[in-house]
Amino acid sequence: MNNPEVRLSAKEILDKEFKTSMRGYNPDEVDKFLDSVIQDYEAFQKKVAALEQENQKLRREMKQLQERPQRQTAAPTAGSTNYDILQRLSNLEKKVFGSKLYE
Repeated sequence: MNNPEVRLSAKEILDKEFKTSMRGYNPDEVDKFLDSVIQDYEAFQKKVAALEQENQKLRREMKQLQERPQRQTAAPTAGSTNYDILQRLSNLEKKVFGSKLYE
């Protein structure tokens, strides 16, 4: 397995064979195995909880980043709009009146 915290895979659990004693399985061996299974499931639960929290955090950040550009483009500043209009007027005057206006 890749994760050092998890010692058992689903296949190992499925393939696990217990030795039988006179009255069935050896209870100590079964208890030890089940303790390992329980520890693995606890590790999985912790990992899942951590990933869910990280997922929620990233979704909130993504939502904030998506909202930010909409606010910026929705309301252009008056100064930049006025400058654009003046620049266009200047270009129009140059075309209509030629360069004589600026000499």
